[in-house]
Amino acid sequence: MGSGNDFERYAVAVIIVFGALIIGGLMAASMTFGHRNGFLFALGGATSAWISGNALLLDRPRLYALFVGIAAVMLLASTLTLVV
Repeated sequence: MGSGNDFERYAVAVIIVFGALIIGGLMAASMTFGHRNGFLFALGGATSAWISGNALLLDRPRLYALFVGIAAVMLLASTLTLVV
């Protein structure tokens, strides 16, 4: 059966994957191509993803889902500023 440490592992995975790989790449691409709005959207997505990891650590699943949704929308907006 699962224990309290399972939430901590998932929270750390969320922080690492969102923060380091996906969002860091979007920030770098936005800076490279000179898209200030894309960078700011990616920064907002990074902040939301970081907060969602903390919400998971505090055992707040609804807050976690809310901030993951916010991060996804902001990262989609960042991607669209690069494409359009």
